[in-house]
Amino acid sequence: MVWGIFIAFIILFLALDLGVFNRTPHVIKTKEAAIWTTVWVSVALAFSGIIYWLFSAGLIENPTNLSPNNAVLKYITGYLIELSLSIDNVFVIAVIFSSFAIPAKFQHEVLFWGILGAIIFRALMILFGVALINKFDWIVYVFGAFLLITAYRMLMHKEEEFDPKHSKVYKFLRKLFPLTTKMEGDKFFIRKMGVRAATPLFVALIIIELTDILFALDSIPAILAITADPFIVFSSNILAILGLRSMYFLISRMLQKFRYINYSLVAILAFVGLKMIFSHHIELPEWLSLAVIAVCLSAGIIASMTIKDSDEPSGHLPQ
Repeated sequence: MVWGIFIAFIILFLALDLGVFNRTPHVIKTKEAAIWTTVWVSVALAFSGIIYWLFSAGLIENPTNLSPNNAVLKYITGYLIELSLSIDNVFVIAVIFSSFAIPAKFQHEVLFWGILGAIIFRALMILFGVALINKFDWIVYVFGAFLLITAYRMLMHKEEEFDPKHSKVYKFLRKLFPLTTKMEGDKFFIRKMGVRAATPLFVALIIIELTDILFALDSIPAILAITADPFIVFSSNILAILGLRSMYFLISRMLQKFRYINYSLVAILAFVGLKMIFSHHIELPEWLSLAVIAVCLSAGIIASMTIKDSDEPSGHLPQ
């Protein structure tokens, strides 16, 4: 019943989002994005009170025998992990929109459908991941090693390497059906010389959708390092994803200012990877995990705001 109510709430808000609040395509200004980001973060943090109530009243299954306090700490830690990893997703989304010249007023709709698909795919991945961890204890070592490898690859990653128009997905879409660079409003498909062709909006949506699945391969094991409770993993993950749209419009205009945030994400992934690998030998208190993640994220933000790029004149952002 709790699962049904939570999913119904998500569906209701998504319907209100596209059908009421953003019925008419428009450019999302920084002020509007800041308001919605604040709303979603507030909703997610307030939901921790519902987590406490559900676990204290025994209204939801508790397969990992969590106390109400521990359930809240694990939920907040999981939410913070997903929120921080979403920042890296924002960078990629910005590159995709720029590459396909998606007008600003249509970006919200593309993200809406992208988020909807992400919720479905992540729900399946969470259920699969939880089932694996509960059935095979040794799988935590595999997930931990995978996160360490991901952290290393992220550390070595160069942003300019990613070009959506040279990706395998784009080449596959070109073979699958006709593509056009022409757009007619917010349509995903149009008729061109009697042939039904996909617009850049549809191409961007598919690439964003598949990119999110790749990001989920990092974030799902990361949150499973904190807890294997399916409801906490699902609710913290989904609430963070729902705030991704407003976060994108808020920080995509300030991407150059967050040049050190990548190191925060590397540190977070490395920490949770090591936590998984040593989980059967060392048990860290939840407040310590939460503190480490919060410090890593804060350090990256503070460094980005205070350290000037030596390659740029004073007062200019790095290009």
